[in-house]
Amino acid sequence: MNGLSPRTLWYMEYLTPDLVQASSVQQVIYEGDTPYQHVQVLETGSFGRMLVLDGKTQSSESDEWVYHEALVQPVMLAHANPRRVMVAGGGEGATIREVLRHDSVEEVVMVDLDEAVVDLCKQHLPEHHRGAFDDPRVTLLHEDALAYLEQRQTPFDVIVIDVPDPLEGGPAYLLFTVEFYELVRARLAPGGLMVAQSGPTGPTNVREVFTAIAQTMGRVFDHTSGYHAHIPSFGMTWGFIACGGADAPNVGAMSEDEADARVRERIASPLRFYDGAAHRGMFGLPKYVREAVATETRIITRDNPIYAV
Repeated sequence: MNGLSPRTLWYMEYLTPDLVQASSVQQVIYEGDTPYQHVQVLETGSFGRMLVLDGKTQSSESDEWVYHEALVQPVMLAHANPRRVMVAGGGEGATIREVLRHDSVEEVVMVDLDEAVVDLCKQHLPEHHRGAFDDPRVTLLHEDALAYLEQRQTPFDVIVIDVPDPLEGGPAYLLFTVEFYELVRARLAPGGLMVAQSGPTGPTNVREVFTAIAQTMGRVFDHTSGYHAHIPSFGMTWGFIACGGADAPNVGAMSEDEADARVRERIASPLRFYDGAAHRGMFGLPKYVREAVATETRIITRDNPIYAV
């Protein structure tokens, strides 16, 4: 079972039903339940300080910058002039941290349902958010992202979906449906882009959710660009999908030279993971992933949701 073993002081997480990753626990900083999920903030020997929700690692100090730069920077740099940005989820504050690197940004709306988790992250994960919550461009809301988008009138240039995996009974599974993606598209400004964390892409689990998410997005958007990065604390490669309408740039088509030039032009503080070479590598998906996406037939809907293992 995912969680802490009190006799051994090891945090163990099932990456698949047949594979466990374990890390020593130096301190349990917090453990408890919110109205939405079980929360652990752990100081681990392998990955530093870690946020765990419902037994699933969300991020760790050792490599959160890989995940968050990979999630945010490709779409932000592919867009010509991102001014208004929405982040769904992203409780650690690291996603908005990456968005705020861009001086073009005038408004960031972060919508995270679980206020208790955000407060814990503000207190216990300062190396993740690095003061991003205090930026005057940020509006922090604690409500359902779907309900928020239904009432929002002003469109966004970029929407970043950084919610937990679609777990049965969890708070986020409806944000992986065709109905939600249709709503997102309706709230994008001309040329707008969306990106979403989209689950594991390893040879044994690429079909868990990634392929179905890709096919579902493909029903809504004119072009999608799947990509992945290796996140050691996740124990595997992790997938992302960027997409947009016919009037939006194709994120995956951005060249290595273009990515490097835009990083130099737009981002003053140094990135640790993302550059043109990383961009080319992330979007160069291996054959087994491409074939799995091409042969997938599932479309995720409200009435036919998908759940991660």
